[in-house]
Amino acid sequence: MLPVFRKELQILFKEKGTFFWLIILPVAFIVLYASVFGSASNSNITIHYIDQDNTAVSKQFVQTLSNVKGFETAVDTSTTRDDQIEKIRNGKLSSLVIIPKGFGDNLKSGDKANIEFYRTSVTDQTVESAKALLDNIINSYREGKIKSTLAFSGKSDVQIQQIMASPVVLKEVNEDVKNVTVAEQLVPGMMVMFVFFVIISMIRGFIKERESGMLARLRSTPMKPGDYLAGMWSSFILTVIIQCTALLGFGHYVYKLDLGNLPAIIAIVISLAICATGIGLAISFLVKSENQGIALTQIVVMGGAALGGLWIPFDILPSFAQKIGYLMPQYWAQKGLQDVMVRGADISVIVPNIAVLLLFGIAGVFIALLRFKRYILSAAS
Repeated sequence: MLPVFRKELQILFKEKGTFFWLIILPVAFIVLYASVFGSASNSNITIHYIDQDNTAVSKQFVQTLSNVKGFETAVDTSTTRDDQIEKIRNGKLSSLVIIPKGFGDNLKSGDKANIEFYRTSVTDQTVESAKALLDNIINSYREGKIKSTLAFSGKSDVQIQQIMASPVVLKEVNEDVKNVTVAEQLVPGMMVMFVFFVIISMIRGFIKERESGMLARLRSTPMKPGDYLAGMWSSFILTVIIQCTALLGFGHYVYKLDLGNLPAIIAIVISLAICATGIGLAISFLVKSENQGIALTQIVVMGGAALGGLWIPFDILPSFAQKIGYLMPQYWAQKGLQDVMVRGADISVIVPNIAVLLLFGIAGVFIALLRFKRYILSAAS
């Protein structure tokens, strides 16, 4: 077992592709996605507007929009109203607020003052947020009119406040230990995703052993098949543990990622290594060629990443995707890591996550054992 273990480690570490797929590429993805989503989360939603009224009342309305945190207003004086509406039709502009002429006079006289809101028909978060803000401000104007009417009828300020008070109060309680940052989504997500790329190295290693005649020569030695399999498998487990250590260390020192309970993190990493390499053993002994193995690995990696909540938070996935995601080992690894990092969980809390990952790994090893004899017999002499 030990000779095979040392041999495979030497081969793995000599191949530059191993470091590229398992460490360099995930680090690049973490930096890229953190830059994109980090800047996006800190940016304001821009509300484009045209003020045709140009009165103190209309300017106050625009100022009210600008004063809301997370929003900013923008006006384009170089193009006409029709040109900007045409941009919305062409998908070059998401929305446009137009304050028509007479807006201020209608408000002062008590008549209905219209606001035009042009938007695309496609559901967009920024458009929906802008519309929600407009609705809130319009409601504040409505409440102001009601208060004025009540005051004119002789109601006192206390009575007006009692009448205007909502019968329902929203009490928001945040149960998270802390808010989930971009790093706490991306670092464990990308780590879990790229851990499964070790399967490609495993496929190449086993196919090379089979086709080079090395496996046939090993058959003539006293080495037991189980020792050979254990030696190969343990080398890949160690490779994944090194990969996870490097990526978590990168996230901790570069993005100030709080790893939480270290024994729990170590337990998840070891379980994830057993899971990914166990599945890798099964695939290595099931496929007939390297191309077939790489194609199957891509399905496992990309499908699991999309449905397991590695790219975006699992909670915002569609319900049907979440139901499938529960069957993915990536979900259990990501959930366990975030429970430790974000919610302060220890090993006792993530036992189900560890158990599921180990179950996937054991199932993969079982399939590999069933196929191992055929693999040995297929070795070139």
